[in-house]
Amino acid sequence: QVQLVESGGGLVQGGGSLRLSCAASGRTFRNYNMGWFRQAPGKERVFVAAISWYTAYASSVKGRFTISRDNAKNTVYLQMNNLKPEDTAVYYCAATLRTMSTMRDEYDYWGQGTQVTVSS
Repeated sequence: QVQLVESGGGLVQGGGSLRLSCAASGRTFRNYNMGWFRQAPGKERVFVAAISWYTAYASSVKGRFTISRDNAKNTVYLQMNNLKPEDTAVYYCAATLRTMSTMRDEYDYWGQGTQVTVSS
């Protein structure tokens, strides 16, 4: 199992940037495929980005967000540029030993989330 802890959220103006971090415990971190999801109030939790040997992005963030990982630090990142008010949500880090997926029910481990708020 892995424990996941997100950080880096906050309040920014539209057009600003944030970098989210997800710190994972466990010696087998490199074996996990990782994803980022987000959930706005009253909405379903939806896919944002994922990484294994390649990366995938939701169309709403492609070209603005970049997912990366540093296995030596057991950390996955989400660099978010040109933020929009529509990006406001709680962002969650997730991990799976299965094939990388855009579907939340394919992930076995979740962090508690970090709030991102983008003002108009």
